[in-house]
Amino acid sequence: MAFTQNPIKFGTDGWRGVIAADFTFERVAMLAPLAAKILEENYGASSSDRTVIVGYDRRFLAEEFAQVAAEAMIEAGYNVILSQSYAPTPAFSWAAKAQNALGAIVLTASHNPAKYLGLKVKGAFGGSVAPAITQQIEELIPNPPRFSASPGSLTHFDPWESYCQGLQQKVDISAIKGAITAGKLRVFADVMHGAAATGLERLLGCPIEEINGDRDPLFEGGAPEPLPRYLSKLFTSIKTAASQGDNSLRVGLVFDGDSDRIAAVDGQGNFLSSQILIPILIDHLAKRKGFTGEIIKTVSGSDLIPRLADLYNLSVYETPIGYKYIADRMLNAEVLIGGEESGGIGYGTHIPERDALLSALYVLEAVVESGQDLGQYYGQLQEKTDFYNAYDRIDLPLANMEVRSKLLERLETEPLTEIAGQAVTNCDTTDGYKYRLTDGSWLLIRFSGTEPVLRLYCESLTMKQVYQTLNWAKDWANSV
Repeated sequence: MAFTQNPIKFGTDGWRGVIAADFTFERVAMLAPLAAKILEENYGASSSDRTVIVGYDRRFLAEEFAQVAAEAMIEAGYNVILSQSYAPTPAFSWAAKAQNALGAIVLTASHNPAKYLGLKVKGAFGGSVAPAITQQIEELIPNPPRFSASPGSLTHFDPWESYCQGLQQKVDISAIKGAITAGKLRVFADVMHGAAATGLERLLGCPIEEINGDRDPLFEGGAPEPLPRYLSKLFTSIKTAASQGDNSLRVGLVFDGDSDRIAAVDGQGNFLSSQILIPILIDHLAKRKGFTGEIIKTVSGSDLIPRLADLYNLSVYETPIGYKYIADRMLNAEVLIGGEESGGIGYGTHIPERDALLSALYVLEAVVESGQDLGQYYGQLQEKTDFYNAYDRIDLPLANMEVRSKLLERLETEPLTEIAGQAVTNCDTTDGYKYRLTDGSWLLIRFSGTEPVLRLYCESLTMKQVYQTLNWAKDWANSV
């Protein structure tokens, strides 16, 4: 049977492919020097020498792919600083900036299932490069240039040391550690067999209750994505502690495969997406730490975010969905926080990069300083803003790309005027179709750009109304 590889295309954050089918040693060896060349062309003037950081996560063959990428870049004349171990992707972004490198190449497929591996490209500034940069890399692929320079050098480094020191300076580590050792705070962390493993204990300097800390490249048959369906062990651990009369503040933290996305679980075992965490973080950073700056939200972000921004007299900047838009804004404005509903959150106090471990530290600091459970904290924010909301999203597979085209055509030619019994008052087409309804709810309909998948997002007054609206949208899509 003939087999055709998919072309190398960079998505929202890197190139990903199925190991041994699309993602091969030969392709990585070809691609890595091209990425280094484009990094040099764009950031060479501000970097001390032709150095590239290379890192990796805990996926199958990740170390071996990192070694191949390093060797290929060395042969092309670049100096490589190769990681001694797995680490969070943000640690390699941090290293790129801290070591004045051209940038970083990170071997990771983030939250994708086990059969995938990927390659992320980070710039000298410490964050994901813009789509214009990855497009330049893609344009070199059909006719790769010859590299005639003499070979570069190879050195190794510990990716955790400088990164952890940088994060520790941003929060009151002693207060968090003191609450844990005094039995006032119990921290549960589901690292999903990924690169956040050992991270919180390194940062806090004391034991926590880490779940799924072993390396499992199969991710127990699931995916290292911070979603409720993968978190049964964490839910059980926290609910068991609650049922046994544990009086401490309980916090569950969830990290995706390369530790750039976060979710949480409160002391009663309720899942908290970043739609809930971002408002808590805004309140903590603005009120307790006295930080100022712009708040960046995506079009799918909660309406509670601008309510809180008004409370603290902070401006809000809205972007399409995708952290690359947030990162780009962070390079050009004074920012307090920027976040997306899928769990990526970054800070103006840090590099322009999503960082789940820093988010975790800020969440723990907020709990310790407020003395409140996360669920209670969020409830008080709703009271403070007089805005009560519930949120969920679903991804609906479509039969094929033809169905996708028909749905798009219908949205354009037959505009929706009523959704789930509520009249449509406005439609925002910044990224997809975001319908605002008479009761204050909103429904966002977006299509994947690369596969036949319809993404449906809804915020409403109650979870019952959210489900009613999402089910209405599913029925609408399935009627075509």
